[in-house]
Amino acid sequence: MEGTLPKVYDFKAIERKWQKYWEERGIYRFDKHDKTRPTYSIDTPPPYPSGELHVGNALNFSYIDFVARYKRKQGYNVFFPQGWDCHGLPTEVRVEKITGKRKSEFEPLEFIALCKKYTLEWIDSMRRALKGLGLSIDWSTEYMTMDPDYWRRTQLSFVEMYRKGLIYRAEHPVIWCPRCETAIAEAEVEYVEKDRPLYYFKFKVKETGEDLIIASTRPELLPSCVAVAVNPKDPRYEKIVGMHAVVPIYEREVPIIADEAVDPNFGTGAVMICTYGDKTDVKWQKKYSLPVIISITENGLMNENAGPLKGLPVEEARRKVVEALKSKNLLVKVESIRTSIGTCWRCHTPVEIIPKKQWFVKSSALNKPVLEEGVKIRWVPPYMYKRLENWVLSLDWDWVISRQRLFATPIPVYYCKDCGHEIVVDPEHLPIDPRFDKPPIEKCPKCGSTNLVGEKDVMDTWMDSSITAAVHAGWPDNFDERLFPADLQPNGYDIIRTWDYYLILRGIALFNKPQFKTALINGMVRGTDGRMMHKSYGNYVAVNEVLEKYGADSFRLWVATAASTGQDVRFSWEGVDFAHRFLVKIWNAARLLHPHLRDYKPSEDHARSLTEVDHWMLREASSMIEGARDALESFDFQRASQLIVDTMWHKFCDHYLEAIKYRLARGDPGALYVSYKVLLYSLNVLSVFTPHISEEIYDVIYRPHEKYESITTAPWPEKIVFDSERARIGDMIIATIAEARRAKHDARIALGAPIKAIHLHSEKYYEILPMFAEDLKGTLRADSVVIHRGTNGSRKVPEYPDIALDIEK
Repeated sequence: MEGTLPKVYDFKAIERKWQKYWEERGIYRFDKHDKTRPTYSIDTPPPYPSGELHVGNALNFSYIDFVARYKRKQGYNVFFPQGWDCHGLPTEVRVEKITGKRKSEFEPLEFIALCKKYTLEWIDSMRRALKGLGLSIDWSTEYMTMDPDYWRRTQLSFVEMYRKGLIYRAEHPVIWCPRCETAIAEAEVEYVEKDRPLYYFKFKVKETGEDLIIASTRPELLPSCVAVAVNPKDPRYEKIVGMHAVVPIYEREVPIIADEAVDPNFGTGAVMICTYGDKTDVKWQKKYSLPVIISITENGLMNENAGPLKGLPVEEARRKVVEALKSKNLLVKVESIRTSIGTCWRCHTPVEIIPKKQWFVKSSALNKPVLEEGVKIRWVPPYMYKRLENWVLSLDWDWVISRQRLFATPIPVYYCKDCGHEIVVDPEHLPIDPRFDKPPIEKCPKCGSTNLVGEKDVMDTWMDSSITAAVHAGWPDNFDERLFPADLQPNGYDIIRTWDYYLILRGIALFNKPQFKTALINGMVRGTDGRMMHKSYGNYVAVNEVLEKYGADSFRLWVATAASTGQDVRFSWEGVDFAHRFLVKIWNAARLLHPHLRDYKPSEDHARSLTEVDHWMLREASSMIEGARDALESFDFQRASQLIVDTMWHKFCDHYLEAIKYRLARGDPGALYVSYKVLLYSLNVLSVFTPHISEEIYDVIYRPHEKYESITTAPWPEKIVFDSERARIGDMIIATIAEARRAKHDARIALGAPIKAIHLHSEKYYEILPMFAEDLKGTLRADSVVIHRGTNGSRKVPEYPDIALDIEK
């Protein structure tokens, strides 16, 4: 049965139809047996399963899909996988909110089972949204980091790095979230600007009895004060350096030391060193071998070292100690100060620094090679490399990779309870869960004891997702070197410091090279109010809402046209509506052409009967195809899509089709040939951005004649041949027709109504004006075209002011 293009563009039916077709036929599957085509491997970001895809996620995935679809057209065997980054704090925190219970109130296996259950539900919802976007993912590659086989790979990476001496266990101050009760890495700390009180209070100098005023935002750390520091060049304090200060309330004597890191302009220029208030305190404690007095517990309460503050939450302890200082006449004054507070990236609780025995990656030792290799990577846009460089140079500590959680990849280690020996599990015994599984060996290899116990801590979720490129390539079992390093690493600039950094670091540690060649960095989507999109702001837009109202193609085209790569973009319903109106325009153009093209077969004989207007249209189409290709090679989706919109909407629909309607009506071979080719080529290029409508029009008009199983996998259009000189004259004709149409409109004559004559005037172009006659007569429905030498016409053609015209009713 012959296909049709209904009057109404029913995007919902069309998009469901083609998504099903592509998946059932495996149109986008990577062919691992094909050794002839070059491969193009994408290290697709595995998202956290949150259950809902917002337009920011969808923008990132759309960018990836644009690249995948373009590369297929360039002859690549594209590997576009999909994974799910299941583990981590987000899942645990959300399950706690759903159940109304902390994880400590569950049996561990019960809580893990709940995390898996909800994760699968959230994945199912997000999978439907991704498919609804029309992404050309190879769904046969789908994986989840909570799968035992992925555990095995993550655990193997741990074992290999441990054997290389790049992973170690030690007690060290770590950044700690008291709400989540786990260590977190520097990359997981979010800094928030906030106004806080700056308290000025009195210490005593033991040796002189004089007051020493110190300013601090955290007086609750007085029980952990182990020294007072001043700048050695500060003349106010040079006499007391080497003496002792008496800590108020706690009456403990601490040394007064001089260190150039002290800012003499902050507060009074004298500061407390506490174990631990911040990372500077950690450096000073180590530098001066100061004692360690921890006064905050793992769950954010003051401990026995805090004396009268014991058992109080940090905020309450701060109020209590300020009251005590005030009652003892030790509080001098309080100011307000703008400071940066480190918070947990997931629950937003202020973090603390406490010493804990943890597992670390020797990331500091790898910082230099990370930067050396990172600069060799192609960064799009190029300035995004600076974000990586700034991050690496800011790092002070090794990467802490152990977490005190439940739903995560277990650390494959057992311990001998008698001699303390670490037993890292051999690869053949992976995957393994030392929290619940028996040791794979019977006794300690060091002392022979059978008293073995499994590691209870688990791995940072970035240990899972920092080997994605290697896992995609089949590591360690069926490693396909064609896919590694990945050709493309696409993600937002917000995770350069995590995902990009960890991928490079782990690639160097495991494979002596980064895991990707090109980093494609997208900006963030802001709400319609200009702020970063967030549910709490009320500016959050779920992608399903957009798909329901406008469809995937309209959203995808908005994504492409809205901003240059790497720039933030404000979500705009008006922008999506504009994209939708463009697609309706293309739909209506295809409906116009369908009756003329459905039985048409292009012939080279027809190509020899082209007019100047035909050559103009071929030139414009050629410019669009070449320009879009160059832009896509540079990942410039905005330029590529705008070229297509401008050419298809304004040049093809508004000008060319209007100019050839009269020729189509009489079956003119040149008009048929050009409209057939230009629409086909345009759909080919357009399918990178809007695959569904492109496939539908191709199916109805072209499938009987063309050999492509799908227009979305058709080769990029071949080079278009046209006559430049005739195209230049065609440009003049098109501009003249446009002005004549405006003249008709201004005269309040219907564009389809006949007129007596069009008068053309030109001295410069007099000899070629006869070439304009037929197209002007046919398009404007004029009985005749009268040509005059000179420039006496009342209306000049704006693009060619040496041509003027008049219309005669």
